[in-house]
Amino acid sequence: MGDFLLLSFIFLCAGVIAVPIASRLGLGSVLGYLIAGIAISPLLAALNVDVIAIQHFAEFGVVMMLFLVGLELEPKLLWGMRNRLLGLGGLQVGLTIAAVMGVAMILGQPWTVALAIGFVLALSSTAIVLQTLNEKGLMKSDGGQSSFSVLLFQDIAVIPILAILPLLVLPELADAAHGAAADGHGAADHGADDHGGDSHGTNLNMIASLPAWAQVLATLGAIAAVVLIGSLATRPLFRFIAWARLRELFTAAALLGVIGIALLMTLVGLSPALGAFLAGVVLANSEYRHELESDIDPFRGLLLGLFFITVGASVDFELLGANLAPILGLTLGLMALKALILFALAFVFRIRGADRWLFTLGLAQAGEFGFVLLSFTTQNNVIPQAVADQLLLIVALSMLLTPLLFILFDRVIAPRFSAGQDREPDEITPEGGIIIAGHGRFGGIVNRMMRGAGHDTTVLDFSSEQLELLRAFDVKVFFGDATRPDLIHAAGIEDARILVICIDDKAQITELARHVCKHHPHVHVIARAVDRQHVYELYAVGVRDIIRETFDSGVRAGRCAFEALGVHPFEAERLARQFAQDDRYAMRELASVYKADVPIQDNPEYVEKAKAIREEREAELKRGGRGFNSRSDRGWAPPTLKDVEVVTEADEEERHEG
Repeated sequence: MGDFLLLSFIFLCAGVIAVPIASRLGLGSVLGYLIAGIAISPLLAALNVDVIAIQHFAEFGVVMMLFLVGLELEPKLLWGMRNRLLGLGGLQVGLTIAAVMGVAMILGQPWTVALAIGFVLALSSTAIVLQTLNEKGLMKSDGGQSSFSVLLFQDIAVIPILAILPLLVLPELADAAHGAAADGHGAADHGADDHGGDSHGTNLNMIASLPAWAQVLATLGAIAAVVLIGSLATRPLFRFIAWARLRELFTAAALLGVIGIALLMTLVGLSPALGAFLAGVVLANSEYRHELESDIDPFRGLLLGLFFITVGASVDFELLGANLAPILGLTLGLMALKALILFALAFVFRIRGADRWLFTLGLAQAGEFGFVLLSFTTQNNVIPQAVADQLLLIVALSMLLTPLLFILFDRVIAPRFSAGQDREPDEITPEGGIIIAGHGRFGGIVNRMMRGAGHDTTVLDFSSEQLELLRAFDVKVFFGDATRPDLIHAAGIEDARILVICIDDKAQITELARHVCKHHPHVHVIARAVDRQHVYELYAVGVRDIIRETFDSGVRAGRCAFEALGVHPFEAERLARQFAQDDRYAMRELASVYKADVPIQDNPEYVEKAKAIREEREAELKRGGRGFNSRSDRGWAPPTLKDVEVVTEADEEERHEG
């Protein structure tokens, strides 16, 4: 018990310290975990901790992650990925195996060892890549989806690889193993019986001794069982669990399901990660999907963090120091070779722009299944132990370098492709006196309203893909970065009456507003605000017509809530307008005491003024009357004079601010 508590404390302490620091420095959580593992590796070595055994346990985090990924994919979406899953994934695995095998044979390895090395190094890290893509919000991008297709195919490919590897046994290694067994007076035989050739646990593959046709039937039966159990038994099971009204029991049931599926896959020799993914896809349309996701996600995060720490801790620095140049050279060579193949495949499959580089750099490493395959190859006398030790370092180092490649993508490559622009800005012909900067979900509504009322607009957008889509519907837009003074000048800012800033980036909105308010004060600026603090920043640079992107929809939701409570529609509208009017007043008052360099909660003047305004307005709303709590058959009862006055005042206030 004491050993368990000590190890738990060491691992948790390392992660809790290293990951926030790495995230703060922009390095990402994965690199933080890897650095934490490197930092504690001397301590683990001094305590004689079996890091590889812990790593095997932590690999269950990959199983959970693929289950959660499956929950995000409906079967029809998975079917839509079939071309890239089979074509892109199949070619990546096949070409990489062939290329690595060729290099290994050039370096003097027999073809059987070279092929086994190709199998080991062809796979990429599902854990690091998916974790990083989700963390950075890139999973839905074309590069993210293509990466996922390849990773999923690689998980499937593990099954035939495990079947082929025992056929590549080296006779001299097998003879040496038999000789050692004979010298040990049968001790090795007992170990094999007890552990099935696995130094870290029992071999649970129950169909290995069956004929090939029986193994195929058992495999198909296991897959069918996962599909049937997931689609038919899940709802009754969770309804039964729900009767207890215990949240922890539901969590236990969710874990039971994932562990049970992984165990079933292991029994028939399949990848447990693949089985969990399949179960997730089956449950993607279930009403319990979000509950399952919220229950399992914390365990997934902790186990993956533990896995990454063990990867860092498993680096053999003594061996690395003795062979630094060749191992580092082979690691970089492997990553360059895989990147070259991935880049070529991205070109063939028309993955463009930044997505091509995301796909190329993201999958250039070896993966965690490499540890599993290397253990399997040494146990089955396929790869010599000395070679396997060096390959372990290559796999670990390539995984350590992967977060740095993502940082390179974020800071160097992505900014150059931030809008997919390799093109020059369009020649802009100003129309009318209205300039709209940004034509996304926010600016598009403004543009449609202006055009619908007969006004000509000049629309600038920095996304070439968005512009091509709009031009297909005959919407006139111009490509260009509206934050550039020369382009806003070309759009006719000198003669414009109105500039509506609808771009997404908070800092760019503020900078463009500052420039126009300072150099073109005759232009009425309407600016999109991301949040309340952004309102204060825009107010400080001179903008007085500020639209919070979610405020109006929130007010409408509040009005609907009043009506659902039985408040008359006119009364609900009056209350909504009164709230909006009061909020605009509060924003003006609070803007005068807002300090950009001081957090709001640390600004006592702001806090006191906000409390006073809130108390005053809540008291006034409560005194405002409830004259229309009951609805008439006609729907709208005639408003009182007081109601009309409030609505009129709100309209005047809006016109004054607009």
